Amino acid sequence: MNKKIFNKKNPAAIVLLILCTFSLLLVTSFSVNKMPVVATGTLKISFINTANGKPIILRDSLYSNYFGEQYRISKLKYYISNIVLTSGGKPIHLDGYYLINAASDENNFVISLQPGNYSNLQFLLGVDSIRNCSGAQTDALDPMNDMFWTWNSGYVMFKLEGSSTTSSADLNRIEHHVGGYKGTNNVATEINLDLTTSNFPEIKAGSNTELVIENNLDNYWHGNSDIKISELPVCVITGEPAKKIAANFKNLFSIKSIRSNP
Repeated sequence: MNKKIFNKKNPAAIVLLILCTFSLLLVTSFSVNKMPVVATGTLKISFINTANGKPIILRDSLYSNYFGEQYRISKLKYYISNIVLTSGGKPIHLDGYYLINAASDENNFVISLQPGNYSNLQFLLGVDSIRNCSGAQTDALDPMNDMFWTWNSGYVMFKLEGSSTTSSADLNRIEHHVGGYKGTNNVATEINLDLTTSNFPEIKAGSNTELVIENNLDNYWHGNSDIKISELPVCVITGEPAKKIAANFKNLFSIKSIRSNP
């Protein structure tokens, strides 16, 4: 192109260039504004904690495990992350790390979903190895949440504290801090829940659905492993005791209820 066409001595060419540029911007803006917007529905996922068929009440309630050992709970906290929903056979990966705390009344989070039928919900009980090695973090993964050991040992995936007369530890305490993310000591556990057997409704544009997931501590003590308070009152390091407890994690969760407002 001859650069002389657009020099200062050719005002007509300059005006033409400005008009062309303005037209291009106008067309681009119009095209962007006309792009279709896909309306979504919302899914609220709530967690409740139970034992012996009743809600967990910290410190005040007495519960009994599979072996007849009575216990009280003073602290119950765990991580939920790496959420995957399946629609039409395709996995939809959702970001987010959430700390469920029995001391809080707000153990839920809301996600936006495109309209469709969803058949399966998968999540990780715990924190994946990448986040264990990512240095100081914020929000749910903030070390100030009292769920972090050291940069070498990583996060506590599941924490249960309380007391029992069958505990041989000082002050009859129960102290289970279940963690470990390296190699064979990794206790982060994948949980899968079948939504089709629970009549999970179709997500529609503008709909609001709440999925209530129950963490039943009766399955914490008995399942793939037998966890007796008298034999294992304290677990605060990675390794075999933590892995033994984590072997029961897959059986902890089930769908309690589903409510939908189309």
